Amino acid sequence: MAVAAGFIGSAAWASLPCRQVQEAQGRMKHCVVIGGGVVGLTTAWALLERGHAVTLIERDGEVAQGASRANGGQLSYRYVSPLADAGVPLKALRWLLDPDGPLRFKPEASWAQWSWLIAFLRNCRGPVNRRTTERLLALGAYSQASFARLQAQAQLGDSIALRTPGKLVVYRKPAEFARVAARVKGSGAEQALSHDDCVALEPALSQFEEGEATLAGGIFTPGEAVADCHAFCTALYERLNQHERFRGRLAARVDGLQLDDRGAVLGVRTDLGSFGADAVILAAGLHSRALAATVDVELPIYPLKGYSLTAPINGVHRAPEVSVTDFEKKILYARIGRELRIAAMVDLVGDDLSLDAGRLASLQRSVRATFPNAADYDRATPWAGLRPATPSGAPILGASGVPGLWLNVGHGALGFTFSFATANIVAELVSGRESPLPLEGLTL
Repeated sequence: MAVAAGFIGSAAWASLPCRQVQEAQGRMKHCVVIGGGVVGLTTAWALLERGHAVTLIERDGEVAQGASRANGGQLSYRYVSPLADAGVPLKALRWLLDPDGPLRFKPEASWAQWSWLIAFLRNCRGPVNRRTTERLLALGAYSQASFARLQAQAQLGDSIALRTPGKLVVYRKPAEFARVAARVKGSGAEQALSHDDCVALEPALSQFEEGEATLAGGIFTPGEAVADCHAFCTALYERLNQHERFRGRLAARVDGLQLDDRGAVLGVRTDLGSFGADAVILAAGLHSRALAATVDVELPIYPLKGYSLTAPINGVHRAPEVSVTDFEKKILYARIGRELRIAAMVDLVGDDLSLDAGRLASLQRSVRATFPNAADYDRATPWAGLRPATPSGAPILGASGVPGLWLNVGHGALGFTFSFATANIVAELVSGRESPLPLEGLTL
């Protein structure tokens, strides 16, 4: 093993049973996972499954305080729609002119922002979007199976509010709906539904008619799930802490990586001391960018700021049971337990986590006009998060170019959905085995 003497965490090896010590001397590695969101936690679980020892380092005092805190909660395995597509630049101009539009842009004197935008525009082509969508669909199917296996093993119970009501994407404009309905016809997984079919499937959509626009139709994907991502992360961290080969270090800030004379990773430096490692996995969302830069690895990820409202549901409300996404408004609605989670917006404003009062007021206007009686919006809890996105919309997995440093970053708005798949892929690669899925388009 390449764990240097004297590093914090190395003492844990002394308490391992003899069989595990023998494994440690062979194939078992000591892995440091940086990041305590859903991507980092699932990666830690996958590494433990493969016989490794894991130290997870999270800079906050609790897990899931970043993009995993109050995201949309949708597990959209079969409905993936990369933001980069033909026609999006023109739509973006219209969105910017709409005071309640889903997009905001604040120019920065930052190469990270402008290089990301240039790469994003290069990806806004139909053939590129179709290739990315195919890769993400394969990733989604594998993630769905991986989540089912994790659920069976971890036995997280009812605390995560998991349901599988399906996902309904509703369209306001008849022409837009007709175009999409023609594309999905005969695809099998998705169903094109008329206005009346949508309301029959989800009676809460009758409120749509009382609001600001009519409903042209929708695309329904059965089997899609919703769950509380924060509750999932909390429950999984508790299960991880029961494992004898796991150590969690919260409120620990990673200052940099330690390299040997050949440039290979030896461990990490934190404000709590140094941790030796055979492998370091970056899964810290947006913060991965700065950490990778310390060893001259440039990650093409940029924060897409999103907002959410979590509003309580009581007996007088008609909340949708099906997971609903308003295509034109780019707003999703997911009932999680006795609350309605509403998530929306793509703001390119840099590393800004502030709760913009104007954007929250805009979101309130839109949801009240669409589902006026779905939840108690006056008591809604607001949240803003930074989703670490790549220009193409596909995550970055695997080797970083620095020996011993591995990547599981750039999931954008689909971190909850894809985390189960990407965790298993990276864990296989760290273990010296081949990826279970082709990695074309998914690597640095």
